[in-house]
Amino acid sequence: MTNNDILRRIRYTFDFSDPKMVEIFSAADFVTTREDIHSWLLKDDDTAFKKCKDREMAAFLNGFINYRRGKKEGAQPEIEKRLNNNAIFMKLKIALNLKAEDVIEIMALAEFNISKHELSALFRKADHKHYRECGDQVLRNFLVGLQLRHRPTT
Repeated sequence: MTNNDILRRIRYTFDFSDPKMVEIFSAADFVTTREDIHSWLLKDDDTAFKKCKDREMAAFLNGFINYRRGKKEGAQPEIEKRLNNNAIFMKLKIALNLKAEDVIEIMALAEFNISKHELSALFRKADHKHYRECGDQVLRNFLVGLQLRHRPTT
């Protein structure tokens, strides 16, 4: 999955407006414009489309954590230069204050079954012997489950 796809899905799931997206970025002390956000949300074949880089995605996710849970006292965490699916999944889990059982329930909404042990392997450090890389399918199903939970179809 691309950062642009993830950003589009999160925006749709939580029904964020352009000003709200700018506010979320600024919650991580990252300056962006409405035009930047608009160009990241366009379809890939649009001429005004811009690729959302890892640094920008990390800033959005850090801002999403601050927006949902409140800003921590003191210095803000460093915005990562490189992101992978595991880091994105972890940041979303933190922002939404989800426990393992909640994540499993969300995945089940998308008809994707994952055990608690498989899930914990995704949230381990990369050098841990039981670490498992989060594939696009796992992240995509989590985002689909989130959408079904927060924006159920009528």
